[in-house]
Amino acid sequence: MTDGTTAEGSRRNSGDRAPRGWRAAAGAALYGPGGFYRRPEGPAGHFRTSVHASPLFARAVARLLCRVDAALGRPPALDFVDMGAGRGELVSGVLAALPADVAARARASAVEIADRPAGLDGRITWLSELPETVTGLLFANEWLDNVPVDVVEVDSAGVPRLVIVAEDGSERLGEPVTGAPADWLARWWPLPAEQGLRAEIGLPRDRAWASAVDRVVRGLAVAVDYAHTVDARPPFGTLTGFREGRETAPVPDGSCDITAHVALDACAAAAGTAHPPSGALPAPSSTARELPGARLLTQRAALRALDLTGARPPLALASSDPSAYVRALASAGEAAELTAPGGLGDFGWLLQPVGIPDPLEPDPRDAPAL
Repeated sequence: MTDGTTAEGSRRNSGDRAPRGWRAAAGAALYGPGGFYRRPEGPAGHFRTSVHASPLFARAVARLLCRVDAALGRPPALDFVDMGAGRGELVSGVLAALPADVAARARASAVEIADRPAGLDGRITWLSELPETVTGLLFANEWLDNVPVDVVEVDSAGVPRLVIVAEDGSERLGEPVTGAPADWLARWWPLPAEQGLRAEIGLPRDRAWASAVDRVVRGLAVAVDYAHTVDARPPFGTLTGFREGRETAPVPDGSCDITAHVALDACAAAAGTAHPPSGALPAPSSTARELPGARLLTQRAALRALDLTGARPPLALASSDPSAYVRALASAGEAAELTAPGGLGDFGWLLQPVGIPDPLEPDPRDAPAL
């Protein structure tokens, strides 16, 4: 994955081992030399995303790309950008699932801070930064949760203060939050004056998402992540770690993933809408360009809109074609995991169309079948 910072900044942070805010500490631990996301085993060695859960996820994203293609009028070159690509699992699966006529026009890019994996499909361009322009689909699966953020905690006087962390994970309170971070906190995560309450300041994620959307000339930008909204923020934050498939305490020493859920509603507003339609997320006070309204929905709803339901096959198939029934039953189980309440199905999908209608609205008749 990539956090949108420069390699120079990561090297500078990694060389400074003094206690500091969580944003700087996590940035060095994840992306600095020897950092977690530069390890050879990749993210799949430590946690399981929707991409790893089932190839059905990549096929659904391929269907979404086909809908974007249809909305764009089937251009000669169709971009698919996998943001925070891991070891290229999603982009490889999408290319494999595309119909031949779409695959022939597809320009696939994987954006990742780690080196290009050996044996990756030669059609995939491996990048350390976003391409300058995108006409097609930019897809960021579990990217924003690894854009490092600062953590704040309310002190005994009711004042939110920056949490300072050492390399061993021990914490203390620093200075009161001021300036743009305080403004973000007041708008997007207002904290009652109760000692011990915590929040993660999502401003770096807002800026990272807005920068990604800004690269899309025409098409769709999608962010998929653990998410919460302003009406249901967790009172003590969500900062955590993952190591070898298990949740663990977040320690910024490069030994584990460090992640926090994403305020996707704030990200949506940062990308901007000038005149949001009914049901769209709120717009900021000013924007560089006018965009259609963003939409936030669950993964369950998004995948169902992409024809992935998890419905069991008809029992009659077991008699007429037992092998097909077993395959269909296995597929239904994988789809059920991807859409499960309380699990992957509760992930948030943030959709930002640019110059096209929302492809997950009804009537995908022009998209080729997969």
